Amino acid sequence: MQGKNKHILRYLEIALKGLIKKRYSALILGPRQVGKTTAVQACLKMLKNRAEYPLQDPSLRIELESNPGRIINQVRALPKRPYVFIDEAQKVPEIFDSVQLLIDNRDAQFILTGSSARKLRRHAPNLLPGRVEHFHMDPLLWGELGLIKDSTILPIRMENLNASLPYSFEENLTYGSLPRIVTLPKKDRNDFLKSYGHIYLEEEIRAEALSRKIGAFSRFLELAAEESGSNPNFTKLSNESGVSQPAIKEFYNILEDTLIIERVDPFLKSARKRILSSSRYYFFDIGVRNALARAPLSRGMVFEHAVMLEIIRRIRALKKNYGVYYWKTSGGAEVDCILDLGNKVIPIEIKSSSYVTHSELKGLKIFLEDYKKFADQGYVITMGKRKEKITDNITALPWFYL
Repeated sequence: MQGKNKHILRYLEIALKGLIKKRYSALILGPRQVGKTTAVQACLKMLKNRAEYPLQDPSLRIELESNPGRIINQVRALPKRPYVFIDEAQKVPEIFDSVQLLIDNRDAQFILTGSSARKLRRHAPNLLPGRVEHFHMDPLLWGELGLIKDSTILPIRMENLNASLPYSFEENLTYGSLPRIVTLPKKDRNDFLKSYGHIYLEEEIRAEALSRKIGAFSRFLELAAEESGSNPNFTKLSNESGVSQPAIKEFYNILEDTLIIERVDPFLKSARKRILSSSRYYFFDIGVRNALARAPLSRGMVFEHAVMLEIIRRIRALKKNYGVYYWKTSGGAEVDCILDLGNKVIPIEIKSSSYVTHSELKGLKIFLEDYKKFADQGYVITMGKRKEKITDNITALPWFYL
């Protein structure tokens, strides 16, 4: 068993080490506290020729805000072709032009991190296309926690990266999987998660020039957390938060762009119809969601939330271009997750019980019949202990076989 103070190896570190070996540059986006800085420092620590620019440091940030080009001469004064780590790059987005010049002139390679795709897109239209490899870092995946027994669905198959950590799946369902949470004593976890929500409000939302709406946004954030995993009712959210429906939609855009929520669109034959249909939103971490919301999710919703997040995270960690959707008909037939591989789809139903009956799989059966040209096998992810063949084309998998 891995000790609490031992470094937790991340899938991203493996990718970064390969990238560093080839002398490529990278831009890593991800919410706060998911371990971006720790992972990059772990990969660069063996390099003698490196430099760090932690833009959380107010004095450094002010220096580069006043003169973003100053970094050019500073980097050129270092030994030949160093690796330069710029942490929280969205705080000085104007620096990207200088980084591009240094990369193009082969003066240095860069690893940049950021926690707001919104701010980068708005203030730094130059996100170094063709010059850096883009990554997204999430909270700890099940394989990083050592929770996988035998990954069965081949397109998203992953192996455990660490030995089992002293952190159970049940704890994951309650406190989420931010790296800091895993190492904290249980008595301190709720305080940390509540603090995370306040810091997010203070730093991210005020950075979006919404200070005058902070009260309304705070209430919206609580309501959005309660709606996590569902199709939000904009009218209800507007009435209860006291802001207009257009403002509610903009608030959701902010949460998505600052990497706090994952949007899951409906699976439809027509992409045009998909745009007109309502999306579902999942908070990026269950623990953060639980700390922000007053009302607890049902056991079934928490389990669905955990499985959906794991699937989304695996696709990103594997650098696959798969789509994740849900499916629901006007008649009420529903499948929680549709994994679109491009040439085929895999429908996945999620049930928090240990045993499922045929009557609970109506939606899955209808989907497999309607889309039999593209889907030949469906799965049910459960809280059971053993795999089970339900029908010729439906298999029940305990969560640790995902």
